[in-house]
Amino acid sequence: MLVYHKEYNTFLEKLRSAGVVHIEQRNADITESHEIQKLQAEYSSYIRLVAGLEKLAPGSKEIASSCEGAQDVVARAEELYTTLESLKQALQVVEKDAALMGVWGDFDTSLLTKLSAEGYVLNFFQTSVKSFDSEWSEKYNAVIIKQKGSRVYFVTVTDGTVPEIDAELMRLPENRLAALLAETERLQVEINLATEQLTSLATNKLPVLRAKVKQLKSCIDFSSVVYSGEKVTGDKLLLLQGWVPEEDAEALVKALDAEPVFYELSKPSPDDNVPIRFKNNAFFRLFEPICELYMLPKYNEIDLTPFFAPFYMLFFGLCLGDIGYGLVLSVAMIAVLLSGKFKSMRGYFNLVLTLGVSTMLCGSLTGTFFGFNIYEWNIPLLEWWRDNVSLAYINPETGQMNDPNPSLFNLSLILGGVQILFGMVIKAANQTIQLGFKYALSTIGWLVILLTLVAMFLLPGMNTTVAYVLIGIGAVGVFLFNSPGKNPLLNIGLGLWDSYNMATGLLGDILSYVRLFALGLSGGILAMVFNSLAMGLSPDVPVLGTVVTVLIFVIGHFINMFMNVLGAMVHPMRLTFVEFFKNSGYEGGGAAYKPFK
Repeated sequence: MLVYHKEYNTFLEKLRSAGVVHIEQRNADITESHEIQKLQAEYSSYIRLVAGLEKLAPGSKEIASSCEGAQDVVARAEELYTTLESLKQALQVVEKDAALMGVWGDFDTSLLTKLSAEGYVLNFFQTSVKSFDSEWSEKYNAVIIKQKGSRVYFVTVTDGTVPEIDAELMRLPENRLAALLAETERLQVEINLATEQLTSLATNKLPVLRAKVKQLKSCIDFSSVVYSGEKVTGDKLLLLQGWVPEEDAEALVKALDAEPVFYELSKPSPDDNVPIRFKNNAFFRLFEPICELYMLPKYNEIDLTPFFAPFYMLFFGLCLGDIGYGLVLSVAMIAVLLSGKFKSMRGYFNLVLTLGVSTMLCGSLTGTFFGFNIYEWNIPLLEWWRDNVSLAYINPETGQMNDPNPSLFNLSLILGGVQILFGMVIKAANQTIQLGFKYALSTIGWLVILLTLVAMFLLPGMNTTVAYVLIGIGAVGVFLFNSPGKNPLLNIGLGLWDSYNMATGLLGDILSYVRLFALGLSGGILAMVFNSLAMGLSPDVPVLGTVVTVLIFVIGHFINMFMNVLGAMVHPMRLTFVEFFKNSGYEGGGAAYKPFK
């Protein structure tokens, strides 16, 4: 967009009203702008103030329609904060003096001056009990006033000289203990009053401050776009570049046609850093924050969120692996969602609810419910599930895993192999989209080789001639098309290096998935241990025994669940970011679409 300099700000206001253009900002000019620096400093100070006041008046997130009077609120808040800080510092000093005088008792300290004038000088000391020498009583008229723990406090009476003894000489406050305690109470009353005034200010004026924060943020955004314009033709015109989603382009064109501005609309080139916006359905949208933790995909990359979401959900369930724990997560999230609170976090709660349901389903594979084996409850339906569906379950008597069907260990390795091969399929698709089909032939060659080897392992009667032909076809792609356009001999060398990396890396990647089995097993065994402790440490007293059992059960399972939920979040994330993303050829580094609005 080319805009005449006198109409630039007016045009930007209209562009902001459209609210669909992501402006490419020239960061160098923006950071050097004193105006923006001033706005950002003011914005940061308001953010800090709002954060502090929200601790005093939590709950409401209301924003006022106007920010009028915000400066007065800031001045009053700063005055109260300054007063509070002064009062708290004074209170610390007085409390320290009162604690010191509390050792010696309540007496008029002016008497010490009168005694000194008569030739009786009192010095106050403290030392350890072991260091106190009984000879000091005769030599310096030492009198023990108080012994507190391993410390002893005593007074010497001399004619003016300070005894040179192995003890710490103490300086007493000028005021007596009663006056110090009274001053402590007075300061505490003033602190409470200032805190009440600050709380009242927060309750009544936070919406105004939030409105000011919103206004400042809007000003910063607008100023940033103002400085993103590049001056051309002797500063008479400003060149502005940005991105608009294709579905909004037609409406934007109509708006631009009505303005005195020249514009040019074109498709992005492969080298352009195009901002991205996720386009997923309601279910896959829940997993977008996990992808954002790593980094956003580039514009010309496949969004991997829909492809890792089912795996992540399954991996979480296997790591936590207890029906009871999944039930607790699900019920807690349903309760929060039904309460209507924390609306801005509903997506996260729905994600945890989904993971809780997955945990219950995966927990049914081992039959653990808070560490108890539900398959021993003599319920026909559960016995049928154990014999026909379950993969493994822990015998509470022996602590060993009964394994009537393929174990969870093998399942973990199988899932790892499936996800890695699936990632390689996505990598081939990405290479085809970004570079062309010939650049994907090496990855496709590896897929053919690996799938053929898997088929030979699972199908011993497979025709070996067919298998060798398929492996040969795959090898052509690996050794001759790993770098299209380069010297064939160089390609063969690169293919050998790629083969070494594939052989070593693939084995390590698949073995990484054993953590799914290990975490689920360790969590189940710890749950059984807490159950045994709850039963074994319970006294024989009827009511007390029940209370102790319940306390150990609840606290133990809370600790176990907390630790295992952390592991069930982190380890599947690690498998996703390292093993799956690596084998998918995921590069990332995309910028989020943030329209100027």
